[in-house]
Amino acid sequence: NPEKIHIPYLERYLRSDEARSIYASKMQGGVARRRSIKKDVFLGIEIPLPSLDEQKRIAAILDKADALRRLRQQSLDLTEKLIHSVFLDMFVHREGTLKWTRRPVEECARDYKGSIRTGPFGSQLKHSEFVEEGIAVLGIDNAVQNEFKKGKPRFITEDKYEDLKRYRVYPDDVIITIMGTVGRCAIVPADIPLAINTKHLCCITLDQDACLPEYLHACFLNHPEVLEQLGVRAKGAVMPGLNMGIIKELKIPIPSIELQQKFKKKIKALRNQLEILEHSRIELEQL
Repeated sequence: NPEKIHIPYLERYLRSDEARSIYASKMQGGVARRRSIKKDVFLGIEIPLPSLDEQKRIAAILDKADALRRLRQQSLDLTEKLIHSVFLDMFVHREGTLKWTRRPVEECARDYKGSIRTGPFGSQLKHSEFVEEGIAVLGIDNAVQNEFKKGKPRFITEDKYEDLKRYRVYPDDVIITIMGTVGRCAIVPADIPLAINTKHLCCITLDQDACLPEYLHACFLNHPEVLEQLGVRAKGAVMPGLNMGIIKELKIPIPSIELQQKFKKKIKALRNQLEILEHSRIELEQL
């Protein structure tokens, strides 16, 4: 009844945290994804109902905040696209790129055994051996967004680490998911604590006199030649399969280290802008 309630106000309330907590308390069913509320129970839920003018005022304020939130999200999306465009301009559409040497990723790694490795397999590390605190263990969740993120806390004891220290992860390593959501990658941050990686990740320690982590990371995600070798027909598509052997043999164009450093500097500035925009977006969500 529009004489009693302003529809945008009702819609906003029904999506609020308060309303969602009420739904949760009234849901029935044993399986989480199949829980539901009966129609008469839903229609019996009481809602706060100020005057019609106050409802309109509240809805208008929320509409403004939501419009700002959408603009921030658009800015984030455009900045992500700009990062992709900068890579293409510098390393794909640039004149002379076809003359660059193509080298397997294996030749870009540090010259020592284990510079490209996956984590411990099978009985080497059982789930029951994880502890509340200790040496960190990185997994898919740390790389699945194509940038390094904090994931589910996983730790092993110092004694267990001594058995598995050949799987150690170092700052500036490039980690790539090879199980689950395949083909996502991230750069390990400089402040990473002592950590190893799981079998779900391939970890690469690079020879940074030849190939920077920022370049390999972007190359793996954006370069048409690389994506074609991986069987990916479109950027962002699911990779058909990936393992350490494929990654080692993957041939990438090698531009000058000076050009890679220029790219690193540009990407750093854009990533800083993304952090500011993301912080603003979160504040608007809270608002």
